[in-house]
Amino acid sequence: MHRLILLALIALAACAPRGQTPHSAGEVVPPNFIDANPVDWQGTTPASYPVHGIDLSKFQTSVDWRSARASGVNFAYIKATEGGDQVDPMFDSHWRGAAEAGVARGAYHFFYHCRPAIEQARYFIANVPRAKGALPPVLDMEWTPTSPTCRIRRDGATLRAEAEIFLNALERHYGTRPVLYTTIDFFEATEMWKLPRTEFWLRATAAHPHDLYQGQHWSFWQYSGTGRVGGIQGGVDLNAFAGSHRDWANWVARRSQK
Repeated sequence: MHRLILLALIALAACAPRGQTPHSAGEVVPPNFIDANPVDWQGTTPASYPVHGIDLSKFQTSVDWRSARASGVNFAYIKATEGGDQVDPMFDSHWRGAAEAGVARGAYHFFYHCRPAIEQARYFIANVPRAKGALPPVLDMEWTPTSPTCRIRRDGATLRAEAEIFLNALERHYGTRPVLYTTIDFFEATEMWKLPRTEFWLRATAAHPHDLYQGQHWSFWQYSGTGRVGGIQGGVDLNAFAGSHRDWANWVARRSQK
């Protein structure tokens, strides 16, 4: 009998990573991240927010999701598609791994300025499954000055109209309106704040979003592109949610896919 008990204990130990305990999907784990290029933040800092996560793509080829979860990855936005003909090769792996580790997960689309928005929306829908509890999708809109095939810069009114087409199509399909990710230069040039019913995810790696985006309300803040997180080889983008533990729970309950 003692031998059987000992063998059972050994088997259980082998199933769980040493020094780690599983975390439920709703539990907020404090971030234990390192920034390879730290900023001397003035005023409100990323550490002022309790809920942190990451966004990632094909460039993060090796992720131990359970370790990342234990390091404070509470949510992950995963690149799914770009334009109307590119699926990120790591999407399926990241999508499954995040769910298995209890990381709240969402998918994002990188906008291609030389293809109609409705075609891009249909491509995203064809490649990203509806999943109960998944975070709302994200539309990533920014300039693409280094693109080998498309560097055009259309006017703000046109781009806002294109964004509206994409957001509406995904809202109808997934039952929740997507979040819009953007950068300060794109936000200012296109006057994206004029886009109705839009929830923003803002990039600001040297100052607080309120300082760069003239007080624009936001839900997610991408504060670093040089993060180091346990379980992830190489660098990764770091993000904070704009609210408390309770705010996060309420936001997920209200905005996730049903």
